[in-house]
Amino acid sequence: MRCPFCNSSDTKVVDSREFVNGNSIKRRRECLSCKKRFTTYEKIEERALYVIKKDNSRERFDRNKIIRGLTIATSKRNISRDEIEEFVLKIERKLQNSLESEISTKYVGELVMKELKELDEVAYVRFVSVYKEFNNIKDFIEIVENIKSEK
Repeated sequence: MRCPFCNSSDTKVVDSREFVNGNSIKRRRECLSCKKRFTTYEKIEERALYVIKKDNSRERFDRNKIIRGLTIATSKRNISRDEIEEFVLKIERKLQNSLESEISTKYVGELVMKELKELDEVAYVRFVSVYKEFNNIKDFIEIVENIKSEK
């Protein structure tokens, strides 16, 4: 493993822990050259998933796109990076368990919204407003009213 700071390959594992119900391993590493620490994650390599976009093009599923969207939606909320990682792993697991190799972006988005609604309502509204391309305040009011009526 190369150090992300100095690019040295001389690193050691300081701590290893099971992560997300034993489906992956979180390792804390230290570079022996520059002495800085960093975290790596190991997980089982699963079959390739492809998403079908709105324009019918296909691209490989990229978990980082979900992480980016969630990071923005959960900004200034009490949600840790580990919780976001667990959240995305849960989504990936559901997609892998669907036994489909091609999944629409609409299905992925709906799955993220459903799970996010349970995690944090404010983050849910933020995510939905971007995902559904809200254009006016009426869209926000409608989604908030739906959340209120479900309670």
